[in-house]
Amino acid sequence: MYRKFIKRLLDLILSALGILLLLLPMAVIAAAIKLDDPGPVFFRQKRVGRKKNGELTYFYLVKYRSMKMCTPHDVPTHLLENPEQYITRVGRFLRKTSLDELPQIYQIFTGKLSIIGPRPALWNQDDLIAEREKYGANDLRPGLTGWAQINGRDELEIEDKARLDGEYADKIGFVFDLKCFFGTVVSVLKHDGVVEGGTGEMKRAAAADTEPPAAAVLSAPAAESSDPAKKEEDGR
Repeated sequence: MYRKFIKRLLDLILSALGILLLLLPMAVIAAAIKLDDPGPVFFRQKRVGRKKNGELTYFYLVKYRSMKMCTPHDVPTHLLENPEQYITRVGRFLRKTSLDELPQIYQIFTGKLSIIGPRPALWNQDDLIAEREKYGANDLRPGLTGWAQINGRDELEIEDKARLDGEYADKIGFVFDLKCFFGTVVSVLKHDGVVEGGTGEMKRAAAADTEPPAAAVLSAPAAESSDPAKKEEDGR
């Protein structure tokens, strides 16, 4: 009952309220984007929607434009070389606070998105799409935020994101959606998991923590440091 009817009803009611309450702030943001970097206020990008009749569907996700007009299109941020160079001054603030996602309230109202659900993958993110298929996450309506977003967001590996999306698919319900919603509020206020070009940052950070300090390696006996097996283990 919740998954088929109540969830969509809540999306409609809450998104309608959000549109009414946020009209003025959204207009201010639009003006700031225009003043900072001439060009369109909104950025549209082809994303994967809810799977229907065994086939993937697609739609255009709308965000406030946070990157310069010269930014390569349809490339995930983590695949850009030095992504920071493409972000505008206003865009940096919008991305840090997640305000660039505000236009998606309209897409929740029209049914393209849900408030809670797996974040929609880019149409060409075959690795993420394939991993989500293993867990049945592609069958869900994509969301503005979700279980993966409050458990690492940009820092997660593709496999971990898909696993968390699958966990959401298994546990979906009113209480779990409330947990995701309030978890998102906390994450946004703390700016948790926002890393430009940071997909997999958790794994890299964990690997760095286990790597011996440079001083320790330099002070090791010459016989030990010349051991090929030791060099490979230390990643040198």
